[in-house]
Amino acid sequence: MNDEKDAGGYKDEIYSNSVRAGKRTYFFDIKSTRGGDLYVTVTESKKKFNADGKFFFEKHKIFLYKEDFEKFSDGLKDVISEIDKLKASGDYPAANQEYTRNEDAPSAPSSSTDVNFEDL
Repeated sequence: MNDEKDAGGYKDEIYSNSVRAGKRTYFFDIKSTRGGDLYVTVTESKKKFNADGKFFFEKHKIFLYKEDFEKFSDGLKDVISEIDKLKASGDYPAANQEYTRNEDAPSAPSSSTDVNFEDL
């Protein structure tokens, strides 16, 4: 947390929480505007490597302002609830698939292109 105050006498970073999730880290930060309004930033950070082997952090950030807190929260709760329902009902084909690969199983030829979402 940043306890430094700028010349205007306000703390722009009020609270910070980080969540490690696999190869990514998510940062949830509460900040303050000069006018004293609070807002949230959500940052996704992922370690990547250059061609020369040196690493850097790729970051994506969204800003969530007070007038959007409730709608954002409702939307997030809604999609998480829908995922839980789909998984429980088995209506979603991938919901019950194993995510481990059987090395002994022959690989079927694919007419589609494999997309690695890590590279997007």
